[in-house]
Amino acid sequence: MKNIPLNERIIFALDFSDPKEALQWVAKLDRKIKFFKVGLQLFLAGWWPVIDQIADRGNKVMVDLKFFDIPETVKLAVRQLKDRGAAFATIHGNKPIIEAAVKEKNDLKILAVTVLTSFDESDMREMGFTKSVEDLVLIRSRKALQSGCDGIVSSPLEAVALRNEFGSKFLIVTPGIRPGLNRDVEKNDQKRTATAKQAIINGADHVVIGRPISTSSDPVYTIQTIQEEIAEGLK
Repeated sequence: MKNIPLNERIIFALDFSDPKEALQWVAKLDRKIKFFKVGLQLFLAGWWPVIDQIADRGNKVMVDLKFFDIPETVKLAVRQLKDRGAAFATIHGNKPIIEAAVKEKNDLKILAVTVLTSFDESDMREMGFTKSVEDLVLIRSRKALQSGCDGIVSSPLEAVALRNEFGSKFLIVTPGIRPGLNRDVEKNDQKRTATAKQAIINGADHVVIGRPISTSSDPVYTIQTIQEEIAEGLK
């Protein structure tokens, strides 16, 4: 079991278009959690100052831009990012793309995105894939880990298979988390979901959660409840 503090297990997704609003959420929550995700929406709205200000408060940042381009371009993008206080960065791609990112990362951890949690088996068929979601996750994960990635982004449903196949010496970060305290919460565009407790039991190291916290009437209480779920899962 990795020595990850409980207040870093939840990565709160700052899915906001206003940088000021995003930073207000950081100030509201970082007494309880110390890890935040900056995705495309917020990064394009606030650029580097958003990442800098989150990190300057003593928090970790997952920069979720899903780099996917020719290897040289990805290498230069990671070079821009690696000294900006980010902890994680996400990437798509084949072996040359991933290896280019890994060469530039320094202390930045590179996470390979496998299959988005908004996809299910019917989406696989529509895109022409004949394998199951889990099969595709395992194939992409194998290539990513062999190419030097520090971890994998997958749904919590594939975490068990990933641990069984590849062991414990890599990170699994799982979106698609829905709190156990409210099983009727809307899935929105997520299709492959589980509770935080089940994700941890399945083998996840971190859970990415956005709307179940941001739309809660008491976000701090929701975080506390999810952390209790995670603690139970760790046992």
